[in-house]
Amino acid sequence: MTAIATASGSQPSAVPLVEPMAARVKKRMTSRTASVVSLLIAVLWTIPTFGLFLSSFRPEREIKTTGWWTAFTNPSFTLENYQNVLFGTSSTQLASYFVNSIVIAVPATIFTLTLAAMAAYALAWIDFKGRHWVFIGIFALQIVPLQMALIPLLQLFSNGAHIGSLTIVPDLNLTGSFATVWLAHTAFGLPLGTFLLHNFISEIPKEMVEAARVDGAGHGAIFRKLMLPLITPALASFGIFEFLWVWNDLLVALTFTGGTKEVAPLTVRLAEMAGSRGDRWERLTAGAFISLAIPLIVFLSLQRYFVRGLLAGGLKG
Repeated sequence: MTAIATASGSQPSAVPLVEPMAARVKKRMTSRTASVVSLLIAVLWTIPTFGLFLSSFRPEREIKTTGWWTAFTNPSFTLENYQNVLFGTSSTQLASYFVNSIVIAVPATIFTLTLAAMAAYALAWIDFKGRHWVFIGIFALQIVPLQMALIPLLQLFSNGAHIGSLTIVPDLNLTGSFATVWLAHTAFGLPLGTFLLHNFISEIPKEMVEAARVDGAGHGAIFRKLMLPLITPALASFGIFEFLWVWNDLLVALTFTGGTKEVAPLTVRLAEMAGSRGDRWERLTAGAFISLAIPLIVFLSLQRYFVRGLLAGGLKG
C-alpha cells in the first residue's frame, strides 16, 4: 500500500497497489487451467480404486489370470466374493472384526480429541511456569518414530515400570484388551493433536477470553462454552485424520492385541484373508471395500467441517 497526498493538502489516503492475497489465491485456484489439472489428478487418483472395486465382483479365476480392465471386453461378474467375506466360514467372516474396529476407533479418537483439546487450551491460555518448555517437548515428540515406542510401551502395559525395588508404574495387566489399544493410539496421537489444536486456540482474540473472565467464567466454562464451539472445524479435521489412522492401523493393533479374534480389528483379518501365500485376491478386494464403508460415512458426514478446518487460519482479512 502507498500513501498518496491529495492536492488540497488533506491527510493521505491509503490506496492498495495489489489485490488482497485471498483474491489472488481464489482467482488462481478457480481458473480453467486449475480446474483441468484438478480433474486430471482426480481421475488418475480414482483409477486404481475403481480397478479394485471392479475386481471385487470378478470370479477368482478371472482375477488371477487377467487384468481388471479386461472386464470391459469380456465381462464376468459374481457376488460370491462378498458372500464369502460376509457370510462364509469363520476363517473368512469379517463381522466380528468389523465390530472390533468400531470399538477401537471410536473411543481412541474421542480420547485423543478430548485430551488434546484440553492440553492445547492449557498451553495457550493458562499461564503456568514452564508451559513453553512443555509445548516444545510435545512438539519434539512428533519426531519420535512410532516403531521405537511400541515395545517399551507394551512392556509398560504388561510389566509396569520398576527401578530396582521401587515400583514407578504397577503392572496394569492390560495386554490383549481394548484398553491397551485405546491407550496406545491416544498416546501416539496426542502430540500432533495438541500441536495442531494449540495453533487454532492461540489465534482466538484475547479480548473474547478477557470478556468471559470479566463475566465471571472460569477456565472450565471458557473451554466448554467459548473454545469448543470456535474450534469445532479444527476438531472435526483432526478427528477425521485420527479416526482414519486408527481404523486403517495394523501395526499398533497387532502389537497390543496379539491378533486374537476377541479384540483384533478388521485390518488384522484382512491381512490373514490374503492366505499364507498372499494369493487370495478375491477375498482382499471384497474385504477392502467393506472396510471402506465406515470411513466413507465419517468423512462425508464431517466434510464441511473438514474443509473449514483446513482453511481456518490460512487466510486472514
